[in-house]
Amino acid sequence: MPAPRSPAAAAPVRAPVARPVPALAAAIALAVLATVLLWWFPNRERAGDVPMVADRFNSVSFAPFRDGQSPLRDIFPTAAQVEEDIALIAPRVRAIRSYASIEGDYETAEIAGRHGVKMWKGAWLGRDLRQNDREIAALIATANRHPEVVERVVVGNEVLLRRDLPVEELARQLDRVKAAVRQPVTYADVWEFWAQFPELARHVDIVTIHILPYWEDEPLGVERAMAHTRDVYRRMKALFPDKPIAIGEVGWPSAGRWREGAVPSRVDQAVFMRRFIQLSQEEGFDYNFIEAFDQVWKYRNEGTVGAAWGLWTADRQPKFDLAGPVRENPCWAWYAAAALALSGLMLAATARLWPRARLWPLAVLAAALGNALAYAVCGTWPYAFDEHLKLAGIVNLLGQSALAALLLRRAGARLSGDPVEPLRNGAQASASVRALFRGRLWFRDWRAFAFEDLLFLFTFTAAVLQLMLVFDPRYRDFPFPTFAVPLVAVVARALLRDLPRRGGGWAEWLAGGVLLAGALASAALEGPHNIQALGWAACALGLALPPLLRVGPLSRG
Repeated sequence: MPAPRSPAAAAPVRAPVARPVPALAAAIALAVLATVLLWWFPNRERAGDVPMVADRFNSVSFAPFRDGQSPLRDIFPTAAQVEEDIALIAPRVRAIRSYASIEGDYETAEIAGRHGVKMWKGAWLGRDLRQNDREIAALIATANRHPEVVERVVVGNEVLLRRDLPVEELARQLDRVKAAVRQPVTYADVWEFWAQFPELARHVDIVTIHILPYWEDEPLGVERAMAHTRDVYRRMKALFPDKPIAIGEVGWPSAGRWREGAVPSRVDQAVFMRRFIQLSQEEGFDYNFIEAFDQVWKYRNEGTVGAAWGLWTADRQPKFDLAGPVRENPCWAWYAAAALALSGLMLAATARLWPRARLWPLAVLAAALGNALAYAVCGTWPYAFDEHLKLAGIVNLLGQSALAALLLRRAGARLSGDPVEPLRNGAQASASVRALFRGRLWFRDWRAFAFEDLLFLFTFTAAVLQLMLVFDPRYRDFPFPTFAVPLVAVVARALLRDLPRRGGGWAEWLAGGVLLAGALASAALEGPHNIQALGWAACALGLALPPLLRVGPLSRG
């Protein structure tokens, strides 16, 4: 008869699970280091070796519009705000250039005179002939009332470029102003249009040309911009040997989409400005730099880049010192701290899985998602210029946050050996999204609206934006921040081998196909010099491939 077993021996003793604490600690340390480097490296100090050879600008374009104000909506700043702006820039500028004579309850020339600032006074000409006459009358009155301030008058800006008026009507208005004022009279347009209509020079005292290498038909980077500026200026001097040449607009944007090798950035703006000032002293340029302040309202016509030409931000902060090093994003440390905080919160949210999960992959994923969310905020919110963009930004950031949470939960389950919910196939996902768009996704259905559905919604959105980048690309940014978390999700699912292999719905295949074709077309249109465009094409392909690589019969969506 066998001896009875003691209670202690009734159940087997389970050895404690050894946690890979060193591996987790190493993963966290590596994630922290990678986060700091990822935010610091593109924002390290640069341009410190490019000298600034002057402490004042000859002239800068002056538009005093602030947040919520716009000439497109006839919402103008107050006289007190204009006074503040001119007082702010007066120590740095000799003169300012205005573009219209009828705007607001103030007279810019009178305010500029109080601060010792001269003016290139402009009149805005468009297709409305009656409004043109009012602008001209106001220009003449201001020039005659403030001759000690207004040193020249600019009759129209890029009228021929916009094809608003025939050259004969423009010449008539120029002759009208010349007969009524004592100051030199000029017209300002892109240099190519002066070459196209050289007869207009007979009607002006000064030929005023615009040289903007970023906007050239063949865009030029900062490294080639100075040689181009010098060549254009000398070409215009040869074309109009009897007329003084003024550069009415020259400058560089600090943000926005790349155009081939032309890179809008704060660092490149500083480099361009300093090199141009040096060139202007060597060549004796009479110039006007565009522009004093970022003009938020311009994004409606020109996208992010249109709102980023100022030497001061829209909230009247200098973008960089005139001399010395420049950082692309002076707030990079705050975003890095936010990324680390978000990464820590996500890792902490999986604490219940720690006893049985592989922790270092979980830590790496949490760090990737934290950085993706911080990048999404960094690339979205500062460029939400009005209430519509703010609403779109909030919806996108909430969607990316939800996707990050769903991905973290799913990855945590796979890494801990817990049961994993079966992925919804493409047909189910696309059906849920269509129900959402039709307003038929009832409250009880939201429990089924899950990871796969949300990822398909991002893929569908990317396909729509990609079509816009193909057919209307000039002023559209490449939407990296909008899809930061979805791109992390694509990579994470591939590494976790968490990809469904069958059942793609027709809508999913269509979105993936459009995204794939659009990405290839966009890359071809932008050319090999546009690294930003090629980078986005690679990201778009990453979003497109998962639905397209599903094999097996096509499910009915």
